[in-house]
Amino acid sequence: MNSKQEGPPARPATSRRRLLAAAALAPVLAGTDATAAPRPSGKIRELVKPVRTTEADWTGVADALGRGGDLKHGTVYHTAFPRGDLHVVSYAVTVTPGLALGTHVAFVRYADGSTMLMGDLVVTEDEVQRVTETLQAHGIGQSAIHKHLLAQSPDIWWTHVHGHGRDPVSLARGLRAALDRTGTPPATPPVPSPPLDLDSAGIDAALGVRGYSQDCVYKCVFARRETIIDHGMVLPPGLGATSAFNFQPVGSGRAAVNGDFAMVAEEVQDVIKALRHGGISIVDLHNHSLTDEPRLFFIHFWAVGDAVELARALHPAVAATNVAPTVR
Repeated sequence: MNSKQEGPPARPATSRRRLLAAAALAPVLAGTDATAAPRPSGKIRELVKPVRTTEADWTGVADALGRGGDLKHGTVYHTAFPRGDLHVVSYAVTVTPGLALGTHVAFVRYADGSTMLMGDLVVTEDEVQRVTETLQAHGIGQSAIHKHLLAQSPDIWWTHVHGHGRDPVSLARGLRAALDRTGTPPATPPVPSPPLDLDSAGIDAALGVRGYSQDCVYKCVFARRETIIDHGMVLPPGLGATSAFNFQPVGSGRAAVNGDFAMVAEEVQDVIKALRHGGISIVDLHNHSLTDEPRLFFIHFWAVGDAVELARALHPAVAATNVAPTVR
């Protein structure tokens, strides 16, 4: 006699909890101003949306940072700090600031009057600890510390920062204090990007995007299609959730390509498989934020070769993710 007891019928794969979560996110997708989402405790929280600003609204931030920035899509005030002081070589390629040595920070104003700061800082190994101490002393958190390049000389690290408060100038002063603990050079007048020895039209066609030249590299950017929430704040499209590829010419139509893919967990293995199938080297797999929803993972990569062939090799990995080409 078989003593084995049969259990109850198997439950459907879609759990009640997932259905409730999907229902709670419906207002986000609908674009309401104040969106309700469940907290772990079951209580409802109100999600806060960004508001449009002008460059004049960020004059105090620009003064504190010691240089001006640019306003993207009316909501994101972005400032770049290229590390032109560094001479970094990776696999016999001299890495330019535009390829992988740029500090980038962004400020966003929200409907509740607060400001969010997000970005990543390029620091040498000698600078990491004192930059960390300075950020912490000024109430600016760190959400990741990692590398974007494989073999490199000297050793370079990237530290992702997150700040939130009522006083954007105070956040900017704290960030400036951290940058002052590095060798980041003063601002220089912008210069037009020179013509690049790359088949940009071929790169665009291979990736299905319209790229652009900036800082001596050719850039192609894709943004996640989902609404991304971080610390209860709705992020403007593209902020902290982009797949960005930089092509640096190395001669005869060849390029060094470096960048990262933004993915949800279910996409990670397909992207890794596609990159390796195309001969693209994996540098790192990690998170950039601590509380983003949905949870995002990032793969940084590196390759050198014919620029159009590299773009073709990257395309299957792009197709494996829920992204759309960005409009500059």
